[in-house]
Amino acid sequence: MALTVLDAGILIAILNADDAHHVGARHAVAAGRDRGDRLVVPASAYAETLVAPFRRSPASADAVDEFLDALPAAVEPATRQIARRAADLRARHGNRLRLPDALAVATAIVLEADRVVTTDGRWPDLGIGIRIEVIGATSD
Repeated sequence: MALTVLDAGILIAILNADDAHHVGARHAVAAGRDRGDRLVVPASAYAETLVAPFRRSPASADAVDEFLDALPAAVEPATRQIARRAADLRARHGNRLRLPDALAVATAIVLEADRVVTTDGRWPDLGIGIRIEVIGATSD
């Protein structure tokens, strides 16, 4: 079974039908499920996904948890090993890779994921041996 790490942008897009990446993100996650992939959300991406729902209400944040449970997608804690790998990525790639993105990539590296799915096409070539699948607004 393959392992796919979902970046916050994917979850945010799926949960917001008005998001430019909504359809593409839904298709990407559905394809992973159809392949039988195990879906993982880094704790940092989970927190990022919850910000806007919590601004609306605790019930909106609860709906995010219900969505993740239904996928199903596990939330992976940010361990010391993941944090260290993220810091290394950030140090090597500077401003081209923000820390939240480095945490998502580091989670994929530590878990030996097959792919990371993101909506962020600004990530540099990381040379990590893991497929980075960018879902763009044009893929809708």
